[in-house]
Amino acid sequence: MNNKIFGYARVSTKEQNLDRQIDSLKKYIPNERDIIVDKMSGKDTNRPGLESLLYNIRQGDTLYIHSLDRLGRNKNDIKRLLTDLKEKKVIVRILDLPTSMVDYGEAGQGIMELINNILIEVMAYQAQVERENIRKRQEEGIVAAKARGVHFGRKKYPFPETWEDDYKEWKAKKCTAKSLMKKYEWTSTTFYRKVAEYENNI
Repeated sequence: MNNKIFGYARVSTKEQNLDRQIDSLKKYIPNERDIIVDKMSGKDTNRPGLESLLYNIRQGDTLYIHSLDRLGRNKNDIKRLLTDLKEKKVIVRILDLPTSMVDYGEAGQGIMELINNILIEVMAYQAQVERENIRKRQEEGIVAAKARGVHFGRKKYPFPETWEDDYKEWKAKKCTAKSLMKKYEWTSTTFYRKVAEYENNI
């Protein structure tokens, strides 16, 4: 069976135009109907066009994309997609990455695989750096918010007006915890948390 050549193009919204990507892909795709498109965000891989492409592409086929971010915006998703395509022995050619566009012939398949491996490793590194930067920004944001007096954690609710009397009754064994849970519509967890909170402030 002859290997096929596919193209994939994506824009983030229905209002955006795919013509520029399609025109550049047509130079390499013999049959325009093999150019699969999506007009959806690249935040994840739940896209009908991408799902159709991954279902139909076979070992030894070639995939052309305009740029790597057309596969998606999430670095982990891109890394996973590249890994899946590599395992299928699909040749990935990226128009704005010249090294991926070189035809090394059958004797140079090892070079092409090396390029794919480098792509995967680069994306993995970028994903790691991005996660670390996000975590750092979150930590810096929390420090700044605390400096402004913003409190984090579970919101504390005021005690009911009758709590002090009910607490003394409960401690004197004149009522049960269960009766107070029912009265205040609290779970057992909430009840004993409020008890601890109250006793820590006596």
